[in-house]
Amino acid sequence: MQLQIQKHRTGVSAPHMLYNSGVALLHNLRVTLEMIKWEHSVFALPFALCGAMLAANGLPGGQQLLWIIVAMVTARSAAMAFNRLADASIDAANPRTQTRALPARTLTPAFVATFVVCSCAVFVLAASRLSRLALLLSPVALAVVLLYSYTKRFTRWSHLVLGLALGIAPSAAWIAVRGSFDPRILILTAGVTFWVAGFDVLYACQDYEFDREAGLHSIPRYFGIGRALWIARVFHALMLVLLMALVAAFGLGKLAVLGVIVVALLLAYEHSLVSPGNLSKLNAAFFTMNGVISIVFFVFVAADLLLKN
Repeated sequence: MQLQIQKHRTGVSAPHMLYNSGVALLHNLRVTLEMIKWEHSVFALPFALCGAMLAANGLPGGQQLLWIIVAMVTARSAAMAFNRLADASIDAANPRTQTRALPARTLTPAFVATFVVCSCAVFVLAASRLSRLALLLSPVALAVVLLYSYTKRFTRWSHLVLGLALGIAPSAAWIAVRGSFDPRILILTAGVTFWVAGFDVLYACQDYEFDREAGLHSIPRYFGIGRALWIARVFHALMLVLLMALVAAFGLGKLAVLGVIVVALLLAYEHSLVSPGNLSKLNAAFFTMNGVISIVFFVFVAADLLLKN
């Protein structure tokens, strides 16, 4: 009787309304995943898996791997969605980002905020399934990855904060597997930090003029595009030094060394794609090459560890 009354009042049956709500929810989720570039979780995930394999001296358990992947993907998803919320007004003013979902009003802030909360909750759940120390440190990890969004408002070194947000992934994975901490894994955290900071400096060159006008802080804004490209190269050189230090610290073999060499060649190619007078290939440098770099390093380190055992 209630369903008949509802149908009479609205002209639509309750099951049809539920179906429409479900379709709308799925559409909003799809748009959200596109907005946060969900597929780019590949950037930091291989380095997290490196941390897990170094902790296990080989392959971790299946459940550990599953929850590490869940934790990585949900932490990044929460961070990216929160960043879009925090920067909604900035994105609306920047011609390069005006078509993003929030400025274009294809998503509501309330939906994105709900997505952030749910992602954080799943991340904490994943941490609880890994180790007690991982659970205790989960609020710290969330604070780092979420609060990065505000650093460009007061420091030119926000690129390094973003680097740290991704760089904690291998240390977190180590803690997840071992339930304890080893200072050696900080070498990989530092390496990832400089790697991410380097390509974020490259990416920020696109917004050089806008950052100056909007009063936002970045390395390109303060040092100019030419010097910013050199700073990115220095960051990536430091990453390579740290990767070699990682090889030495964990007694890895020739395959891991070869992996560092391949990463160096890929970084050199990435930097060859951009120059102060030509940033047209920056998206290719940023999205394609960095995904390849993280996967390549993981493959070589994983092969080195598995063949040793």
